[in-house]
Amino acid sequence: MKKKLSAALAAVLSVTIGLTACSQGNTTAEKDSGSPVSLTIWHYYNGLQQSQFETMVSDFNSTVGAEKGIVVEAFSQGSINELEEKLLASANKEVGAEELPDIFASYADNAYTLDQMDLVADLSPYFTEEELSQYREEYIDEGRFTADTLKIFPVAKSTELLFLDKTDWDKFADATGAQLSSLSTMDGLLSTAEEYYNWTDSLTEEPDDGKAFFGWDSLANYMLIGARQMGSTIFDVQDGEVSIHLDETIMRTLWDSYYVPYMKGYFTANGRFRSDDMKTGDLIAYVGSTSSASYFPDEITVSDTESYPIECKILEVPQFSADDAVCVQQGAGMVVAKSDEKQEKAATEFLKWFTDTERNMEFSATSGYLPVKAEAYSSETAALSKGEDMNPKIEQSIDVSFQQLSHMTSYTNRPFANGTKARYALEDSIKEKAAADYTAIQDLIASGTSREEAVSQFTTDDNFNTWLKGLSDSLNQLTK
Repeated sequence: MKKKLSAALAAVLSVTIGLTACSQGNTTAEKDSGSPVSLTIWHYYNGLQQSQFETMVSDFNSTVGAEKGIVVEAFSQGSINELEEKLLASANKEVGAEELPDIFASYADNAYTLDQMDLVADLSPYFTEEELSQYREEYIDEGRFTADTLKIFPVAKSTELLFLDKTDWDKFADATGAQLSSLSTMDGLLSTAEEYYNWTDSLTEEPDDGKAFFGWDSLANYMLIGARQMGSTIFDVQDGEVSIHLDETIMRTLWDSYYVPYMKGYFTANGRFRSDDMKTGDLIAYVGSTSSASYFPDEITVSDTESYPIECKILEVPQFSADDAVCVQQGAGMVVAKSDEKQEKAATEFLKWFTDTERNMEFSATSGYLPVKAEAYSSETAALSKGEDMNPKIEQSIDVSFQQLSHMTSYTNRPFANGTKARYALEDSIKEKAAADYTAIQDLIASGTSREEAVSQFTTDDNFNTWLKGLSDSLNQLTK
């Protein structure tokens, strides 16, 4: 890493010297005196997202960076979980850990942990109120741990949408009269999933071999946003202090709308992501991040020798309540490590450059993430960002996201100590129980128990109460 950075520094220094020699006395170039400022960025982008981000970093270095004496080098650290582990190792100065980078991608909970260690720069002194007003208010607000600071800067956001295998949906709809509009509500989604199971079951002589219709990529989002749609917040955070709200009625609705249809075979989760389950035909619809649009499969693999193409249809995320439409706000922002003013200012220069509306839209068009400035959400600006070579799935994802955000409240809870662990506990509690209990049901059926009887042994009040008590104990232990 150091050799690469040294080479990049030499290149920028050469350009800087050249500019100075050619234009002595130039007052328009805003260069700091002395040697160039070197900045390292750690991120979690991969594939096309990584390629586009690193191309844009190179563009910065050869233009604004050269003019202002700033050189940036970006390094992917794998997944967001791997990135967070490396950041904590650096922060704790563990043996073998690298130094904390100058800029790093981070979700709010991890940034909050590092901020409590006094390692995060406050970026508010480097922005005017006019500059900040250009960004979507909710994106800036997420990065404010207190009213007068800015600790996370938004560069690319996302929400969740419903992704549908329209090819197989059309077969189902033609046979049953199912309507896409029914997928806008959770009640409609549940009834459609049951109808799809029964229809696919009827296509063979083998009883009880219907197919699952749907899956959630993030069960933590399902529960947090579902509760918010029903008027409650599971994690209520005030000034970093959290209280847990597990309203029994709301939690029962969440249980009945995921665990129960999972036990009945209407929902499933087999692969790492639900797009993996769609590739194998294990489901035909899922809710996932807008940034996953490019991973939606182009075909279904039936066997080693059989496959067929499918068409992608993207819809708004289903709602529990029509009165309070809510969708998730997610996507890591960029955090600047606390340093001196020169280093922090240089980091801010790059962030301002990267989030220029046209440039940010260019990144969105390739990556599937959403731009962060309010101007980008106007229909005129959005139309200008589309090119002939834009991935049609990403284009559709961005269009539906803009439509969704125009009338829904986007929500993310405030960060708190152990927030990431609490989120994992929320997710794993229902995911692991559903998977284990479904396996137990299949074993009962294999031993001769009827499917209806096997399912009834698990969809009980006692089973729900046991699960809720265990979840409550886990969350309270983490947030003491």
